[in-house]
Amino acid sequence: MRLLAFLFCSVLLCSAHAQSPLPVLPWTKFFSQEQIASLKTREDTLALLAYGIVNDSFPDLRFAATRKFIPSLVEALKTPNSFHYPFERLQSVSIQYPKDSSFRIFTWQLYVDTAEYHYYGAIQLNSPELKLFPLRDRTESIPGDVQQATLSPDQWFGTLYYNIQQAEHNKEKYYVLFGYDAFSFFRKRKVMDVLSFKDGQPVFGAPVFVHQQKNKSPVTFNRRVLTYSSAATVRLNYDETLGIIIYDNLIEMPGLHGEGNNYFPDGSYQGYKLDKGLWMHIDNVFTQTQEVAPRPYPVLDNRKKDILGRN
Repeated sequence: MRLLAFLFCSVLLCSAHAQSPLPVLPWTKFFSQEQIASLKTREDTLALLAYGIVNDSFPDLRFAATRKFIPSLVEALKTPNSFHYPFERLQSVSIQYPKDSSFRIFTWQLYVDTAEYHYYGAIQLNSPELKLFPLRDRTESIPGDVQQATLSPDQWFGTLYYNIQQAEHNKEKYYVLFGYDAFSFFRKRKVMDVLSFKDGQPVFGAPVFVHQQKNKSPVTFNRRVLTYSSAATVRLNYDETLGIIIYDNLIEMPGLHGEGNNYFPDGSYQGYKLDKGLWMHIDNVFTQTQEVAPRPYPVLDNRKKDILGRN
């Protein structure tokens, strides 16, 4: 009887747990149940297409998935208040938000071949009705010095964004965008771009990165581009602990695979610190030096025998 009573109580508890309402996520308050169901269905399709863009082994199918993904994403974003839908299943699509949540940026990468990658993206403003700016990768056709160019969404320096840092200069907000460009087989790039809004339109590039020069006028950059060997790992990001942008110092060396000279990190770091709305260059972030390399234990001690047991 005790066993029957225990089983009966267990069934009741399980039934009550199964019937309890699911926790309400913050974004769900912006949508009806029908809208949520529709968005989830669209997200399932987008997730499959996004997976195909990155993982399909046939170039034609990767292109086909990209062509289908773009209008499918736009249709999903036409849902009122779609800005608040997180699209968490789009694992191969980067979705970045600034701290003020005034917009978000979708970016993704299309692998063309070993020496070519193409990037796609869109900026969605935080508004009930859809306000969307498509980004068109025109990296190879940007005239002049790309680090000094001011660009529109139709002439975008295509990258896969992985972070956004918000700042303000002369009472105008702007956003530093950190991105990765697979670029080519032997060389990769990290990019630090600037996004601002002029008359409601996105503008890329602004002279906010300042390099002081001794006895000369400062040099400013609209964006920074680090090109380095694909065999290396390079850091470029905002460090919350230090409160600065930090990146690897690169030196030119012979490439490892016969590609000619290439750039590799030398173990030191440069950076930028925000000062009155501008990012001032730091030549060497870590200036501490030690007489002896740090070691957890002494290499030599007072033992009278070596590792082979000899005196």
